[in-house]
Amino acid sequence: MEVKIGVQHAQRELVLDTDSTPEDIEARLTEALSASGVLRLADTKGRSVVVPADKIAYIELGSPSASTVGFR
Repeated sequence: MEVKIGVQHAQRELVLDTDSTPEDIEARLTEALSASGVLRLADTKGRSVVVPADKIAYIELGSPSASTVGFR
């Protein structure tokens, strides 16, 4: 699933592909916001993204986009 994270005072958004479900990401975000902590997500390549919860402007959760080659 593709996740886009908008960070306050940053011109570009963070984009990552993750195997997490939307419910899992929402639960992690809620926990991070209530504890004034950080949101930590791992992408499909094993890299981690850590964002301070109080600096998150928005999170956009998308469905995986299957790239097709050729004509349909």
